[in-house]
Amino acid sequence: MAGKTENWESVANDINTLAAYLGMRDVLELTQDALQSRYGFKQADVMALFGGSILAGGDVLAEAMHADVARAYVIVGGAGHTTEMLRAKARSLCPDLDFVDDATESEIFSAYLLRTYGLTPNLLEMHSTNCGNNITNLRDLLNEQGIKHDSLILSQDATMQRRMVAGVLKEIPSTTPIAFATYEAHMIVQEGEGLIYEHAPRGMWEPRRYLTLLMGEIPRLTDDDDGYGPKGRGFIVHLDVPDQVKESWERLRKRYPWSVRRADPRYAG
Repeated sequence: MAGKTENWESVANDINTLAAYLGMRDVLELTQDALQSRYGFKQADVMALFGGSILAGGDVLAEAMHADVARAYVIVGGAGHTTEMLRAKARSLCPDLDFVDDATESEIFSAYLLRTYGLTPNLLEMHSTNCGNNITNLRDLLNEQGIKHDSLILSQDATMQRRMVAGVLKEIPSTTPIAFATYEAHMIVQEGEGLIYEHAPRGMWEPRRYLTLLMGEIPRLTDDDDGYGPKGRGFIVHLDVPDQVKESWERLRKRYPWSVRRADPRYAG
């Protein structure tokens, strides 16, 4: 990652602090035993994979389907700020995938799931453009189809997982959300190279893009006039961002002032 070369360990620690906070996983693994131990049931009503994820999200969904952790499976996502990168990654990593040039996120993941694992989800949601209408469109689709969703496994890109849960708590308060971020990424310092991923998940963001995704979340989750909570735009429930996370974010902001991602108005709800 470009930038000053000193104190890489501190930078890695700060990035990993943000990642650990944002990339929620409520169970260690998506299995019936893990759900039974934590929630008292072996199957959730629905599992939703959100298309803002990297391609590894398709692997998580396939593993969950093989483990039979939900009664219905949905892939959610139209076209948003991450879609073009997902298309490019899918073409690069899986050139034999069959999807059209303007395919939605849900269509790309569905093609990946079928080609790689021979699996097909129950439903696709193909119109949402951001985390907010990911949730409301999913809710409306499940209601239209008469699918019970008292419990809902949510798998989103790790950078956006906490916001997704906070949005569900606001928009579908009757459900029990079960967070399972689509990957866990850890940055380390490699001598002569600077910051690298210890183990890069399939289709992982380039480090610079990953940093902007992490950094853009903290202002959104902060409940003030500019955030997405009740004191701001009202998209999510109130969250108390831990001081340690705020401090890491501030250090990174000072070091990389370009890194705080702004919302793209093309995909606003």
